[in-house]
Amino acid sequence: MNPTDLIDLGPLAQMALVAIGLATLPLAWLAWRHRGASTPQRLRALTLVTLFLTFDLVLFGAFTRLTDSGLGCPDWPGCYGNASPLGARHEITQAQTALPDGPVTHGKAWVEMVHRYLATGVGALLTVLMVWSALAMRRLQRSDPAQARQISPGWATLTFVWVCLQGAFGALTVTMKLYPAIVTGHLLGGIGLLALLAVQTQRHAPQAPRLSGRVRGAVWAVLGLVTVQVALGGWVSTNYAVLACQDLPTCQGQWWPPMDFGAGFTLQRGLGVQADGSALPFTALTAIHITHRIGALVVLTALGLLIAALRRPAPRYARGLLAVALLQTLTGLSNIVLDWPLLAAVAHTGGAAALVTLLAALLAHRPRAVATSPASSAAPASPASSHLPSAALSR
Repeated sequence: MNPTDLIDLGPLAQMALVAIGLATLPLAWLAWRHRGASTPQRLRALTLVTLFLTFDLVLFGAFTRLTDSGLGCPDWPGCYGNASPLGARHEITQAQTALPDGPVTHGKAWVEMVHRYLATGVGALLTVLMVWSALAMRRLQRSDPAQARQISPGWATLTFVWVCLQGAFGALTVTMKLYPAIVTGHLLGGIGLLALLAVQTQRHAPQAPRLSGRVRGAVWAVLGLVTVQVALGGWVSTNYAVLACQDLPTCQGQWWPPMDFGAGFTLQRGLGVQADGSALPFTALTAIHITHRIGALVVLTALGLLIAALRRPAPRYARGLLAVALLQTLTGLSNIVLDWPLLAAVAHTGGAAALVTLLAALLAHRPRAVATSPASSAAPASPASSHLPSAALSR
């Protein structure tokens, strides 16, 4: 296949039909399950379902990466110009015969295409969420302004734009042959999509926890640290640096083994090579691994302090963060001492996604303002200011 053939839009219409079919199932279930609910309640239910499916998509993306299936179909959006591996049996068989353990096999092609099908299904649901939110807002502003204030078309539009950019990163992942910076960016994009959906599910949730400004600042700080650690984890995984250290608490029998941080953290390079095309030295992989270990210690310490601070104002979030922190510790250690088992590696990605989702949801709760006078308590909020992402984040 020539480089000019890496992007073939021929099967795009068929892929769109697959997306519509996948989105129809949860939409039909929601229509039946919430048939008597108000429009804001149904929109929130759709957001929750999309959040759940997006979390599944992130896990399956990790499975795709960890099983080396990212190039199972070496073109995009289809597979050798077809909407499924069934139409590409001949090409896949040829590639698999030439390289039985190579990147293209029948199994890897199906894993890659199922990941793309799930991604298009999530994209279809986000499109419905954006259009429905905009139409519902316009209708309810005339008939029921109170319900209209519970709808956030700005957030839905931002999420739609985000998933479009995520799709572009997915295409680049294939066409640039698993370029480490692109693969890591694709992982961060998926985690960011979870955060956006988590915010939308909790902005109007009842029984919002009361957090002081100091505690909210701590949540923001921990979210920043977790985001950096997720990026480091993605960099470890995409560079296959997990097994650079196979002992604990030391690495290669040393507390500070030989490391090449410059080569390890050069972003503009291909997989397994340096910027000049020479092979990436093992000391670079060691540097990547050790940096992620140090980051883990920092994040776990920060999480422990935050969990202690959340015990009274948000006990459910404190318990959730504690459970995920324990999961991350166990799966992270097992990746090293058990030779990177697939289940633990996928669960480790899921734990990182869960941490970001919980922290974003916690920040999404609006602090309850205390009225200082009858006049101030009676003043309605501006509809325009309550539906923009920037307004919500500043609260």
